[in-house]
Amino acid sequence: MPYGFLDIAVTPSVRNVQAEMGVDHLWKDFKGSRASDRFTEDEAMFIAARDSFYMASVSETGWPYVQHRGGPRGFLKMIDERTLAFADYRGNLQYISAGNLAADSRACLFLVDYPHRARLKIYAHVDILSLDADPALTERITPKGYRAKLERIFRLRLDAFDWNCPQHITPRFTEPEIAEAVRPLRERVSQLEAENAALRARLGITGSGDGTS
Repeated sequence: MPYGFLDIAVTPSVRNVQAEMGVDHLWKDFKGSRASDRFTEDEAMFIAARDSFYMASVSETGWPYVQHRGGPRGFLKMIDERTLAFADYRGNLQYISAGNLAADSRACLFLVDYPHRARLKIYAHVDILSLDADPALTERITPKGYRAKLERIFRLRLDAFDWNCPQHITPRFTEPEIAEAVRPLRERVSQLEAENAALRARLGITGSGDGTS
């Protein structure tokens, strides 16, 4: 099967650079081991766990623009195996991504899992929808309890995706991830403190245990 992501990404100029670097033979007849034009359960789980991603668009003057998108974990929703959507909230009022995508619907997304050093690249066409264009979709992708002003819906039609290697991804952890990682240690410290207090009570020891009383 053709490997859709490289069919899009590898242009004549890219092939020229590959040839200059002596690696063009690696990609000349490359075919992936599975279709890259529909998400599987692996991608669904990965996408659902993300609380941010990067989205690139291109202006009418040819300049690329990369925007960071963030929200509650899972705010980027997989609607089906070939469709994603997310709520677009009010930001700095520049509307650069929205304007770019209104003129050229092509976008590229990078989703990164820093703790596990994994990244997913997605090529898609973006439809910009008003909030009342599809009320069921709007309801589905609006995070409950998230305090921000919703302005529009971005619906993404998948063209192709690819997984990147972990090279040069530095592990980083969010506050909730750190809290979860140290939770067993906190629980153990609390247990030891309770045991210590009980032992001191049985021995009739008062004070803080640091030499003061």
